[in-house]
Amino acid sequence: MGAIMLRMHNGNRLGVGPINTLEHNGFSWNNPKTYGFYQDWRAAKLKAAESAKTAGFVELSDLANPTDSEKSEIISRCRATNLAVYQAPQGDDLRKDLRAFTGAFGLRIAERHRSAGEEGIVALTESDAPSQRGYIPYTKRKIGWHTDGYYNAPGELISAMVLHCAHPAEEGGHNQALDPAIAFIRLWDENPDYVRALMHDQAMSIPENKEPDGSVRPVSVGPVFYPDPETGAMQMRYTARTRSIEWRDDVLTREAVAFLQATLETPDPLTISVKFKSGQGVLTNNALHDRTGFDADTAQKSKRVMYRVRFTNRVKGS
Repeated sequence: MGAIMLRMHNGNRLGVGPINTLEHNGFSWNNPKTYGFYQDWRAAKLKAAESAKTAGFVELSDLANPTDSEKSEIISRCRATNLAVYQAPQGDDLRKDLRAFTGAFGLRIAERHRSAGEEGIVALTESDAPSQRGYIPYTKRKIGWHTDGYYNAPGELISAMVLHCAHPAEEGGHNQALDPAIAFIRLWDENPDYVRALMHDQAMSIPENKEPDGSVRPVSVGPVFYPDPETGAMQMRYTARTRSIEWRDDVLTREAVAFLQATLETPDPLTISVKFKSGQGVLTNNALHDRTGFDADTAQKSKRVMYRVRFTNRVKGS
């Protein structure tokens, strides 16, 4: 059986093939001879996710200059559960500090969003600016479960990201996160064919989109689970939205998507929920996440500001 590998074809499709094995961290799925390895991997992932719920924040003395021990702790958490929450004193130049912080983990900024600015950092806040009006991240509304950049072209996949709170909402604005490995486990335990369906190279399609500046984001077609092109680590590409998305039209894919959505919305008991305060954030290998609505009863513009930075590679060492 061949190993899964990334390929691009038709200029805008992320292909996976053949979809028989996934070898990473000591196990090959869909191979009865490695059942014991899967069980060991599964047990370790579930234990790590349980521990992460009570681990608290990694305390950073200086966001721009994390110490070796602070970096080691963040890398360790990202290796175990694909995310690490942290808190640090808030400096005068937060954008500069975030660039230095993420650079300490070997991350390459991928943010080409129209709101990113020269620093490659997007301020997610309520806005009625022409380029942001109507887009949910710039409203007080809930954002459903997703991984960042799920609509990106194959050559622009997002492998990691940071969300940093500059100012919290008065009410609401919680973020929830779940390690993609836990979603994989839930699907596999329910029906291994669900995982196979979501690794199909045409599992999820995002139609092209015309941006306000007239540019066109091309159609993006590919799997939900795929190996990171640099490390082979499991990555995920997903959105719970029902508009501007097309799922492969077969029974197993429809069942898998419905099961995954129900698992996330229940929510899964290993989901981490945080209302970030100023100076707190999360560094993640693009884990599943959502956002609750906030400041719904406030007539004025909400003061909530979250800085987002996306990266083309995973946290170094994770």
